[in-house]
Amino acid sequence: MTYSLSSDHNALDEAIGRICADFGDDYWLARDSDGQFPEEFVAAIAAGDWLGIAMPEEHGGAGLGVTEAALMMRRIAQSGGGFTAASSVHINIFGPHPITKFGSAEQQARMLPPLISGEDRTCFGVTEPNAGLDTSAIETRAEWDGSHYVVTGQKIWTSTAQRANKIMLLARTAPKGAGAKPTDGISLFYTDLDRDHVEIHEIAKMGRKAVDSNSLFIDGLKISRADLIGEEGAGFRCLLHGLNPERILIGAEAIGLGRAALAKATAYARERNVFGRPIGQNQAIQHPLAEVWAELEAADLMIFKAAHLYDAGEPCGAEANAGKYLAAEAAHKACERAVLTLGGMGYAREYHVERYLRESYIARIAPVSREMILNFIAERVLDLPRSY
Repeated sequence: MTYSLSSDHNALDEAIGRICADFGDDYWLARDSDGQFPEEFVAAIAAGDWLGIAMPEEHGGAGLGVTEAALMMRRIAQSGGGFTAASSVHINIFGPHPITKFGSAEQQARMLPPLISGEDRTCFGVTEPNAGLDTSAIETRAEWDGSHYVVTGQKIWTSTAQRANKIMLLARTAPKGAGAKPTDGISLFYTDLDRDHVEIHEIAKMGRKAVDSNSLFIDGLKISRADLIGEEGAGFRCLLHGLNPERILIGAEAIGLGRAALAKATAYARERNVFGRPIGQNQAIQHPLAEVWAELEAADLMIFKAAHLYDAGEPCGAEANAGKYLAAEAAHKACERAVLTLGGMGYAREYHVERYLRESYIARIAPVSREMILNFIAERVLDLPRSY
């Protein structure tokens, strides 16, 4: 494997950069203030056919790998849009992955083209209030009534549901304990988000205001068997195939955010003069910024090692998890250091770094916590006994 970008990768990075250049700091500050979804930005990404970057060519996608998708998402976050920009298109990049892996030919032909064009918007209904990271404990039920699955339950932290017309939904079709594993009996669906049977409440949160997160209350949602992805009861296994790509993409987005913060901090340190000299001449400013540069670059290498392994069909669970962990921590530190470098101005919204800091918590918390990643590495890599 190589640690330098190919000419094609550079061209991809530059193409995404040109789109992002039309959406500067003022645009993202305004979206953080007014909470309006960045429709113009998403439309520009869709117009360039980038929503299908990792989807099959026969359905209108580019047929590229997770490596290329990670490059794209890193550049989007690094542009200054941070997780607001990245999250506005993130679900369309990784969300359809189970369809491409486990969907029938008919399902792929029906479901993927509208996602690639931007005609369909999807959301991901997995997490539940009483389950959290323990997916085996989900309580949402999908019961077969002879003609349809009828779904009842609740989901939380479902992003983009305010604008979505589709949902990737995980629900129990058999009670826990009915199979050999706790996750047996969970099925995966991709279906219409029918608001007559799904009540959606937005969650107010500290950052990424423009990309909604929601609680969903599902009562009597009917789903055709044609919208079941993979085998009934095997939904968790379908979902597992998308976990590593999602960790890779979240990590790449975190690196982009950290680089954006570092760029703001170093520019300010060069220009801000105190006691007759730029503050960037002081090692107390230089060293913390140099440290986060090194940590971001190291995390970047792990993320793209994981992406390379995934695209080569090799196991990459340890690398994907480690990359996401390292990237999230490095990004958060970079954002914090940027605020402290700017001092009082770092606390001012017009200088953007406080927005970056608020958003940096996303990658530390979601889609899996730091602690669970360390549990995974301890158990799967270091061969230590399971702790939970």
